[in-house]
Amino acid sequence: MELIISILVLFIFVNGILKVSFWKGWQTLLFGAVCGAFVAATYPYAILQSKTQLADYLQNTAALKNMAVIITLESCVCFAYCIAVLQGAERQRWWMKLLKWYPGLLVFPALFYLQTELVFGFPGVGFTTISYAFAGFVVLMFPLLSRFFRCLLPQGEMRLEIHFLVSLFVCIIGLLTTVNGNVTYQAVREPLNWTAMGFAFGLFLLLFLAGMCWNRFKWRFFQKQNARRSCLLYTSPSPRDS
Repeated sequence: MELIISILVLFIFVNGILKVSFWKGWQTLLFGAVCGAFVAATYPYAILQSKTQLADYLQNTAALKNMAVIITLESCVCFAYCIAVLQGAERQRWWMKLLKWYPGLLVFPALFYLQTELVFGFPGVGFTTISYAFAGFVVLMFPLLSRFFRCLLPQGEMRLEIHFLVSLFVCIIGLLTTVNGNVTYQAVREPLNWTAMGFAFGLFLLLFLAGMCWNRFKWRFFQKQNARRSCLLYTSPSPRDS
């Protein structure tokens, strides 16, 4: 489970950096400063955590389900932004512009989790030193890595597609964290229901034939309409003739 959480945190950071790569340089630097201030402000709470508390949290199925819901909602916001930009609705609707300036709130709990792991990973170093060094790294990480992605992928459409795929991957991993080795619904053995299978196959065949017939009817209808329009245009007198 810790490995899945680590992969999830990694892709959350990648997704957040991809999102801020669409911003201007000073805006990315400002967001990095906000994240660094968050790390510096929450280190007193990070040092109070323990390995046992984190392990208990990762084994708590109810907490993981709540986290999966939040991750899914965050991914839906990213999906909406990607679709809005591809459809050109970002310039037309003002509320779509809010999606552009939404950097993603999952970055902050991911920073807190990574800060606690750094505290556990360097037991001989002072907590203040680790926290402030990590905060300075975060301040520089977002503008530098966003610049790196912009140089690596200068086309905005390509970065937008990768942002969509990473959001989908984050959503899938967030749903996988709720499994936690538990089987929610146990499989039940029962005889094969031929009546239900026949009904499902018959319904599928009926809908398939209805769709095929509707497609042919619609195609013939549009062909007749186009033929009538072409005849009217051909027979209508030109301005010179009048």
